[in-house]
Amino acid sequence: MARKPTSDVVVVLGLGRFGKSLALELMAQGAEVLGIDSNEAVVQKVSHRLTHAAVADTTDEESLRQLSVHDYDRAVVGIGSDLEASLLTASALINMSVPNVWAKAISNAHAKILRQIGVTHVVRPEHDMGKRVAHLVRGRMMDYIEFDDGFAMVKTTPPAAVIGKRLGDTTVRTTYRVTVVAIKRPGEGFTYATADTVIAAGDTIIVSGQVRDTERFSELT
Repeated sequence: MARKPTSDVVVVLGLGRFGKSLALELMAQGAEVLGIDSNEAVVQKVSHRLTHAAVADTTDEESLRQLSVHDYDRAVVGIGSDLEASLLTASALINMSVPNVWAKAISNAHAKILRQIGVTHVVRPEHDMGKRVAHLVRGRMMDYIEFDDGFAMVKTTPPAAVIGKRLGDTTVRTTYRVTVVAIKRPGEGFTYATADTVIAAGDTIIVSGQVRDTERFSELT
């Protein structure tokens, strides 16, 4: 049997709400998942839903080696509230030279320390979701994704300034400093937008640009 791509083989350490949700979503997407937690009851609850599940101290490098965690290319530290356990678990993964390590952080300080010890992918689910929902609440945004460098992509309805016009004639880029990258007609799927695309009132568009520029554009009427 052919070996699965490394992106489809993941170890999740810490099976609390975040870790469990992530592990199950990875399984739903076809990945093989090894879930590890120090709480036997927690492991038992999800063991039948994961490829493999084990009870172990995630902060103990030797225990992780016995589970062959060092052979994985991708690992996620789902521990958040126990700062010491989070950092020691992440440190163990770094020491074992696991190439791609993701870790959950619950504060700026937590995120900073994780990066200092070598974690390259730090996520803050509650913080990021709070920012996303705040943007959705404020205006006509239907969805919002912000990247680390202050760049964002926004799903929104088109303002009056671009309706009924070719995108190439709207000066959207120079006036609003954003780019319309995709468009969805009612009853159809998304397609790439071009300079010849004419936007109608019932369309949905995806716009990219700096965060503040996409905010201003989505607030236009």
